[in-house]
Amino acid sequence: MENEFETLFVTDEEGNEIECNIIMTFESEEFGKSYVVYQIKDDESGEYYAAGYNPEDGDEGELQQVESDEEWDLIEEVLESFLEDNEEEEEEE
Repeated sequence: MENEFETLFVTDEEGNEIECNIIMTFESEEFGKSYVVYQIKDDESGEYYAAGYNPEDGDEGELQQVESDEEWDLIEEVLESFLEDNEEEEEEE
């Protein structure tokens, strides 16, 4: 069964658009930001990327760099919990 992901397009340093799968989004009251975690579509490395965003910008919003180690720690913690929950749900099916 193939997972259906929402997609996101990011632009690299050379101006190329790269299609990505959105893994999850979440808000942090601690940092007052919303975050998106994504993977590059068809990339076999399995690497995750994250950025801040303003949900009020709609589809044309700009991604913001994660600015601190504390933010990265939060993103990693939330992502690990999300992945564990998904793994448990898949095992129950």
